[in-house]
Amino acid sequence: MDFAENLLSTRKGTLLIGGAAALLAAILLIVYLNRYRSSLNSSNSTVAVLVAKSLIQKGAPGTVLATTRQYQVADISKKEVKDAAITDPGTLAGLVAAHDIYGGQQLTMSDFQVAAPGELQTQLTGKQRAIAVPFDAPHGFMGGLSPGDHVDVYVELNLVGTLGNQPAVKLLMQNVLVMRTSATGAPAGTVVLRGTGPKTAQLAWAADNGTMWLVLRPASRAKPERPGLVTLEQLLRGSRPVR
Repeated sequence: MDFAENLLSTRKGTLLIGGAAALLAAILLIVYLNRYRSSLNSSNSTVAVLVAKSLIQKGAPGTVLATTRQYQVADISKKEVKDAAITDPGTLAGLVAAHDIYGGQQLTMSDFQVAAPGELQTQLTGKQRAIAVPFDAPHGFMGGLSPGDHVDVYVELNLVGTLGNQPAVKLLMQNVLVMRTSATGAPAGTVVLRGTGPKTAQLAWAADNGTMWLVLRPASRAKPERPGLVTLEQLLRGSRPVR
């Protein structure tokens, strides 16, 4: 009789085998429960995704959404996360909203599309506006401007005074972004400029009621100018412009 048969033939041996089987079963149960809990926790875990704070209109540039924080980061249960949900704000760079996105909605890649090259919307935010201003070649620096350049805008107007009408030149705006030229998609004889706040209306008024010049600024380290109001009398007398 070998050892196994001898062990089974005794009461003590039977108890030992039963205890070992029970211990093995307990170990297997513990392993199973741990795996089950891990699987359960994994299914109930959350993912941080971008969610719209309010209405995001069609065409809104992703870079503006990111810089103006028009989204919030929300922890969403894995099972409720939409396909291709956006988790990194950097993903929005170079994209525009393909349709209206409503507040509380998760941002997904299907909500956006690649922005067309030179898209004006990607360069506007807040109070900024794009305005097409007509210029002839000399006044508009035609042929010398490219999108991305910055210019100063001067306007000549006729002032009504005691000596009658007097032409005067005034600096209207400084450091204005050139968004498009007639060589890059703007209507012929026009330059698209980026105005801000009331300055956009002033550009429109000056375009219809005066003569404007665009003056190219240095690409870097351009210093502000304060030329004041320049009149014929000041030029003849060599006096300082009126500020």
